[in-house]
Amino acid sequence: MAIEFLQVGVITSTHGVRGEVKVFPTTDDMYRFKRLKVVTLEKPDKTTSTLHIRSVKFFKKQVILGFDEINDMDAAALLRKCPLMIPRDEAEELGEGEYFVGDILGIGVVLEDGSEYGKVSDILETGANDVYEITRPNGKKILIPAIKQCILGVDLEENCMKIHLLPGLEEL
Repeated sequence: MAIEFLQVGVITSTHGVRGEVKVFPTTDDMYRFKRLKVVTLEKPDKTTSTLHIRSVKFFKKQVILGFDEINDMDAAALLRKCPLMIPRDEAEELGEGEYFVGDILGIGVVLEDGSEYGKVSDILETGANDVYEITRPNGKKILIPAIKQCILGVDLEENCMKIHLLPGLEEL
């Protein structure tokens, strides 16, 4: 089942006294915030609200956003650690073999012979390629590089990833 919203960032702190916030981008292209007009804020109690973007600036590896609905530092401080999301239909187009993190987390994993192997429990970003943490039914965790030699296929409709275990991976 496809997720309805995709996270594009997380508010880390306030910026200034006019209600701007610093955002850690969780999207590959932090400059996409320039093209966004609206984001959905997920509050700690899991309720959501719509925020209209009034300003976008960039500082180092963070985005500084101003919202029409937030005009002072105290109101902005309440948003710390809140995710910012967009509807899935506003997401950037993915290339072949690319997937959204939310679609891969929790997906079932089978070996090439079809036997159940576990579930993807985390995705680690490295310089070369992502690495999938797979939690086995017995609770043991194993790391599998997200490379075509290991990831044989992903079927989001079937909620399944087929993998090939390279020699030595289970011993790591």
